[in-house]
Amino acid sequence: LSGLDPAQPYFQGTPIEVRLDKSDAEFVDVIHTDSAPTIPYLGFGISPAIGHLDFYPNGGKQMPGCGKNPVSQIVDLDGIWEGTRDFVACNHLRSYKYYSDSIIHPDGFLGYPCASYDVFGTDSCFPCPKVGCPNMGHFADKFKGKFKNKFLKLYLNTAEAKDFALWRYKVTVTLSGKSKVKGYVNVALYGSGGNTKQHQIVEGTLKPDNTYTSFIDVEANIGTVTKVKFLWNNNRINPTFPKIGAATITVQSGVN
Repeated sequence: LSGLDPAQPYFQGTPIEVRLDKSDAEFVDVIHTDSAPTIPYLGFGISPAIGHLDFYPNGGKQMPGCGKNPVSQIVDLDGIWEGTRDFVACNHLRSYKYYSDSIIHPDGFLGYPCASYDVFGTDSCFPCPKVGCPNMGHFADKFKGKFKNKFLKLYLNTAEAKDFALWRYKVTVTLSGKSKVKGYVNVALYGSGGNTKQHQIVEGTLKPDNTYTSFIDVEANIGTVTKVKFLWNNNRINPTFPKIGAATITVQSGVN
């Protein structure tokens, strides 16, 4: 049984006979996309974990792409009816859009077991455990019975618009150079299956010999990494033309 953002009003906090619960089927997976409190945030979706696997994409409350201004959202690519629905209940409706995308890109919706969305951005929830990361959506049942926790919360990020699938990497860069400089470092990944756009690793003071780490969610399933492109830029015109390089770059895939 797959719960696509099960309803919060009149259901949250009620007995299990009233609402969706893991006892309703052999396997219950849930996608939470609109779990902010109904008052005052008008969240339509239930927030507690209630299934065998509970997925909280983007933290489960506010979905990327749902904060667009009303006019651009209503005059949508998919037509005014679809746009109006998205304006009224964009976060709530993302659940079925993620589900349908997961049929095409099952490995682009891996849920990482984690205590909270805040902790999701740290090493303690990366990479996937030995049994692997469950697939949010259509293929969640591949993980039936693999986790013994009473409730398992899983976190991931999605793109702002279709295709919503993203693949998670940890990138560590050690800089080389003679003097520190203010600016930012971007990295693009190239692989056997495609390449990514540039993703920012660090912004601020760049110090040679320092190591910087960032988690990036990339928009392409690049397969085996074959090349990494490193770019840096300073935030202001610097007449001394400082040079910064990458002494080492380590790329770790969340899957393996």
